[in-house]
Amino acid sequence: MFYKKSVEERIADRVAKRKPLEEGKTFEHGPAKFVFVSLLVAVVIMHVVGVAIVMAYT
Repeated sequence: MFYKKSVEERIADRVAKRKPLEEGKTFEHGPAKFVFVSLLVAVVIMHVVGVAIVMAYT
């Protein structure tokens, strides 16, 4: 009477409804892309600052 699908069945249904991934699209998840780009930018800025400090004291 009150049959509810199991979690696995609901996940399978959701996955089946999704469109296939596009070729060359690395990040399907927007926040993951934002975190990745933010970390990349932070690393580049730290390297530039570090080089600038080293050059200032030589």
